[in-house]
Amino acid sequence: MNNLKWFLGVWAPVLLLACNPKTENNSINNLPEWALGGFERPEGVNPLITPNANTKFFCPMQNDSVGWEESDTFNPAATVIGESLYVLYRAEDNSATGIGKRTSRIGLARSGDGLHMERGKLPVLFPAEDNMKEYEWPGGCEDPRVCVTEDGLYVMTYTSWNRQVPRLCIATSRDLKNWEKHGPAFEDAYEGRFKDMACKSGSIVTEIKNGKQVISKVNGRYFMYWGEHQVCMAVSDDLLDWTPLLNDKNELSYVIKPRKGYFDSALTECGPPAVKTKDGILLLYNGKNSNKAEDSDKRFTTGAYCAGQVLMDKNDPTKMIARLDVPFFRPMASFEKSGQYVDGTVFIEGLVFFKGKWFLYYGCADSQVGVAVYDPSKTTPGDALPVL
Repeated sequence: MNNLKWFLGVWAPVLLLACNPKTENNSINNLPEWALGGFERPEGVNPLITPNANTKFFCPMQNDSVGWEESDTFNPAATVIGESLYVLYRAEDNSATGIGKRTSRIGLARSGDGLHMERGKLPVLFPAEDNMKEYEWPGGCEDPRVCVTEDGLYVMTYTSWNRQVPRLCIATSRDLKNWEKHGPAFEDAYEGRFKDMACKSGSIVTEIKNGKQVISKVNGRYFMYWGEHQVCMAVSDDLLDWTPLLNDKNELSYVIKPRKGYFDSALTECGPPAVKTKDGILLLYNGKNSNKAEDSDKRFTTGAYCAGQVLMDKNDPTKMIARLDVPFFRPMASFEKSGQYVDGTVFIEGLVFFKGKWFLYYGCADSQVGVAVYDPSKTTPGDALPVL
């Protein structure tokens, strides 16, 4: 009987995912009511953005023309201006070989339907002769997340990489093309205590207001989840300077950490901007399965990145209410299991509400960009959480 219980608890959800044909495009996820989904991969669309060796850019750092998106295009953010959806994606040149060794820049693409992209020819954020030189040379600008205020200020959290310390940084724009860099998010907090701390992946809390996804305050202040080894938190009064939350031991406070034996046994890395719902604050995050067989989730490939969801209390965003034990999105297509990261990766960073649907943009094996779509109007009541 104990063996049967173990089988049903561990393997039954995965067998259901594997055997149900509708689940091959994620249309059935058996999610709890508080979760968002399920997301479907549109037919004939992915990969959405792929490397392009023909676009050239004069790099102020290399003082030469480079193929700035020649090798890999991945880890995208997404937002909306008017009737158009925009994707900002990380692009790597061919200056070296190996994850984290090339120079990264951020490109921009526009879409009228969220599925077909018109790409710009030049990057919009890149290492330059500016105030961020010490943080961004030679590795560049990585992994953007983007959200917008009600008055149209776009706020980007991204990782500056000087190949020594990754730092979570802030940039702002009014048009998504011209960005002002504001430096490390935690530069001034606690008299610079966390200025040189390795940190990344900032997910600012948003809400749906009058049909638009905009930045929202929590208890009078802006709130951000961040981190990859554990999900930490920070607050801000201006969206530029952020103060990490500490516990009673004066150490970084966290809301979730990796779990032995689960899909997120190695890392719990924040995904796209968090969203307020009627049940709480919903954070979609990236879970990496441990490379150690004894610690990993045996249902998934060791080292694979899958996507999870966690719900926090809307009045106390430091308090977790619920968490998925099985990922709602995982590597399935061949291009999600090849490229730079052959263990399989669907790395989510862009979640945007557009024309009544949720568009989820993700990096495919650190090499290409994909999209999945959730249409709440096609959801049976009780299958997924309706947003406010």
